Amino acid sequence: MEYNDILKELKKKIYRPVYLFHGEESYFIDKLTRFIQDNVLSESEKSFNLTIFYGKDTDAGTVINTARRYPMMASHQVVILKEAQTMKDLNELLYYVEKPQKSTILVITHKHKALDKRTKLARSLEKNAVVFESKKIKDYRIPEWITRYLQHHNKNIDNHAAMLITEYLGNDLNKIAHELDKLLLTVSEKDTNITSDHVERNIGISKDYNTFELINALADKDAVKANRIVSHFGKNPNEYPMPLVIGSMYFFFSKLLGYHFMKNKNRKQVASSLRVYPNMVWQYEKAAKKYNYQKSARIISYLREYDLKSKGLNNVSTPENELLRELVFKILH
Repeated sequence: MEYNDILKELKKKIYRPVYLFHGEESYFIDKLTRFIQDNVLSESEKSFNLTIFYGKDTDAGTVINTARRYPMMASHQVVILKEAQTMKDLNELLYYVEKPQKSTILVITHKHKALDKRTKLARSLEKNAVVFESKKIKDYRIPEWITRYLQHHNKNIDNHAAMLITEYLGNDLNKIAHELDKLLLTVSEKDTNITSDHVERNIGISKDYNTFELINALADKDAVKANRIVSHFGKNPNEYPMPLVIGSMYFFFSKLLGYHFMKNKNRKQVASSLRVYPNMVWQYEKAAKKYNYQKSARIISYLREYDLKSKGLNNVSTPENELLRELVFKILH
């Protein structure tokens, strides 16, 4: 089942005997688990009917015996097994999954990777349980996720601000949601539009000095702005490590090279084919006019060369800030 389908059922108080929430993205696993933990039982019922286990501290026998108990003064009992991937005899839960107790809601959370689908337990769960695999959201879809998250809280965010947050926080949804929640607390109810100024003030991301602005400057061939940003990076190497900066540039210019070879340059088609945020396709359109495909290919070569130099290969003493200046010069000229 999909995340929203499971949540709709739970909100309607339609409960299943066994749930498996597994996969790389822990955010959705935590959200579903927390909803069951908070909403199935009343506060008075939780005292006798809510049991939480952690995989490394328990075993299958204990979980099974608990799940087979009858609820006390309630219609259900809830048994949650967190971090199931750390339980040594996890596969032994097969004996319960095949014949679960109808008055028990057993929730198994298996984080950071999917449960091996080749096991008997996995096959039994597919037949007898509600299974949700929480997959990592692709990096290029994170700004869209941020936009939807804030819209759910009756706020809008401009593209630039969404990209800033993505560049700064990466694709850890729990971390992003935490920062967005803090941001929402500081924004006035009347202020429905979140901008890069809000992000700078409340999340601590500089709206002028970041990898997104550096890419913008390079796409514009704005040497003054690019060198100003690079100079700032050089003074703050811990905040802007060279591998991270080069990684962002490589992502952009490799996509730009792909853009040059596309026959259909319709924005929707470009976003789909290159797997980039749809509202940022204009950036590739702009850069394509400044860098032809030969130059784009050479830039990829420069990025690889300077990535190796930053790691000490063919470079004895040049510091990272000077390497970055050299790299930006070669890109722009």
